[in-house]
Amino acid sequence: MNVTMLLDMAAEGFGDRVVTGRREGGLTATELRAASLAAAADIREAGADAVVFLDVNGPAFPVALCAAARAGVPLVPVNYRLGEEQLSTVLANHPKAFGIAGQEQLETLKRAGLRARTCQEWLRATRESAVADLEETFTDPEAPAVIIYTSGTTSDPKGVLLRHTNLVSYVLGTVEFASAEPDEAALMSVPPYHIAAVANVLTNLYAGRRTVVLERFTPEEWLRLMRDEGITNAMVVPTMLARIVDSCADKTLPALRGLAYGGAPMPSVVIERALGIWPQVGFVNAYGLTETSSTIAVLGPEDHRTAFASDAPAVRARLASVGRPVPMVELEIRDYEDRLLPPGEKGRVCVRGEQVSAEYVGQGRAVDARGFFDTRDHGYLDEDGYLFIAGRADDTIIRGAENIAPAEIEDVLMRHPAVLDVAVVGVPDDEWGQRIEAVVVARPGATAEPEELCRFVRDALRGSKTPDRIEIWDELPRTPTGKLVRRSVVTRLHSGAAGL
Repeated sequence: MNVTMLLDMAAEGFGDRVVTGRREGGLTATELRAASLAAAADIREAGADAVVFLDVNGPAFPVALCAAARAGVPLVPVNYRLGEEQLSTVLANHPKAFGIAGQEQLETLKRAGLRARTCQEWLRATRESAVADLEETFTDPEAPAVIIYTSGTTSDPKGVLLRHTNLVSYVLGTVEFASAEPDEAALMSVPPYHIAAVANVLTNLYAGRRTVVLERFTPEEWLRLMRDEGITNAMVVPTMLARIVDSCADKTLPALRGLAYGGAPMPSVVIERALGIWPQVGFVNAYGLTETSSTIAVLGPEDHRTAFASDAPAVRARLASVGRPVPMVELEIRDYEDRLLPPGEKGRVCVRGEQVSAEYVGQGRAVDARGFFDTRDHGYLDEDGYLFIAGRADDTIIRGAENIAPAEIEDVLMRHPAVLDVAVVGVPDDEWGQRIEAVVVARPGATAEPEELCRFVRDALRGSKTPDRIEIWDELPRTPTGKLVRRSVVTRLHSGAAGL
């Protein structure tokens, strides 16, 4: 199967149901299919070998995703926040692409030599010319469907290539066709160049759930749109959820049934507060990577409720896990000699499955002889198969002969009442190899004293895991999807730069 078949099934199964956009003015499954046919004809006429999407998320994105798939070329959603030099480098990789952009980014695409239109113009033209009997073409399931450039939090961005088989395998393995009720609607608050944006469009379409996009996130606007559009399901990243639960706005959400989160580590204190605010909501922690076509492990609603209500430490601790692997994915924990590790021992998280692409443009697939992909995340499985992520391999602090996971220290600091955000990193040290340093953002109106925070960590953890220094900054460098850019933190601390 390919991505277009998912849309065709939706059009056949519930064609008159609005599947993307607001209640008023959204596209039905039949209209989305017709628009994708017209847009695909436009793409083929341009002789394009890719579709570059350079804008915030919005109504044009699902049409672009489906149209590129039907035209047999990959969609390349590009980070519109990239600097001119980085953006030029990415666009140079796609000189024959058809461009769709926001008004501000249109000239950037044209300067790169791309034939381009604004999202509004292109969407209007495709809807006006959309008819059901335009020429159909077959797209090879092994053809590239999407190319997403990684955020580059620890290295330069790389183009991750996802084929139709990868994306379709993920959808079929995690969602039942037409399983959503007619009144269900999902709010998506991530940018289009994040794998969750692609995954949400496809899974909600296949389920028959209307997808609504919040183009620019604020807690107040998120809460307002949730109520106005009767949102039943939503997906956020941890920094968004933290801001929502901290907001003074009305948090009453009578229609909300499910809230998924992922994309970065979730502080335990934040999810505990959210569970207290919305006890009727089914929370889902979804762990995955761009290279795995999104989710490969899930901590489901019942897991959340059981852990939150339990006094048993081992069960309560599962709130900090990412759950169990999804059915179509095999997962192993290995050491650096490729030996399998037993439950409780930390090692490399390696995965295998049809949805796992592990493929980079111009570099091929990064898998071993057995087809396993090293996620470069460290973690362990407990006795019941729950996966705990200890952080990226590149993030591990090696102090003397001891490996220290920043996430463990960050979780302790996040429990201090004065702390809003935190980053713990390893900074080069002549004596120890690395020393532990932390940057803390204080809550509004609170005072965070470095000496007190160090004592707070020392009381919870042993002295060797207590930061050697803590600085107070106004904010931390994060990507729009909430990922901490640790190398920027290390650079500023190591250079002696003052806080932000």
